[in-house]
Amino acid sequence: MTYFHATLIASALTASLASSALYAHESCNVDLSAGFTIDVSATEFLQDEGGNSNTKRSLYKIVDGKTLFIESKSIELTEAQQALLKKYDDKIRHLVPQVKSVAIEGVDLAIDGVNLAFNGLLGEGNSVAADLTKELNLIREEVVAKLSIENGISVGIDGLESDELLGKDFDQRIESSVEKAVLNSMGSILMAVGQQMMTSDSDEQSFETRMENFGESIEQEMTVRAEVIEKKAEALCVSIAKVDVLEEQLKAEIAQLSNTNVFTVTQESDEEENHATAM
Repeated sequence: MTYFHATLIASALTASLASSALYAHESCNVDLSAGFTIDVSATEFLQDEGGNSNTKRSLYKIVDGKTLFIESKSIELTEAQQALLKKYDDKIRHLVPQVKSVAIEGVDLAIDGVNLAFNGLLGEGNSVAADLTKELNLIREEVVAKLSIENGISVGIDGLESDELLGKDFDQRIESSVEKAVLNSMGSILMAVGQQMMTSDSDEQSFETRMENFGESIEQEMTVRAEVIEKKAEALCVSIAKVDVLEEQLKAEIAQLSNTNVFTVTQESDEEENHATAM
């Protein structure tokens, strides 16, 4: 029983935890020294005031992609500076659909994973998969609604400032949903275990082998799907790095922004990480 329980959880969570391994081939570190908000007309960069995250000071604001405000004062720009400002603002805004795509596909991967696991064990139409899919779909709907420029997006230095959405507890939230579904349906799962053992003719080794193959099959299926998300995540990292480059150009061209630095992006490949470890 214990072995099976561990195998089932590992198989079901393969998809749920996929987002934690999106950078398996390339490490992408994005550091924000300030937060920012995006809505249909403006992008504003905000810094916590005096260590109080509830009080924020505006560093600068870009309105309609062309007008720069610093401390509520409009800054006169040349045509070249204005063009650079618009390019910078556009690049930041283009990050939103990329982040949304990666986040939604991550949740979809979790939904597919748990359905493969529980449908394979309990049969099609079981209540465990149905309840869990319902819970994960609620998370998906939140991602769609809250990663919307039309509704306004607020990003803090630790991630999206909205009910921990896509923040450091995002993976934990999905994992908790899976664990809750398993605990609430333990009776059905144990009955399925008994049926599986009976069809194995009391051969414990045969049963364990079947469960092991079951888990490996799900893992292989999820790995293939996760590779698609991984590529999108890597593309997202490249896009954020381009924003960082544009920010440096903006600082060099507009004196009033020379001391600001919102984005810092570092990328490290597996080869670099392995070399550093060896040293």
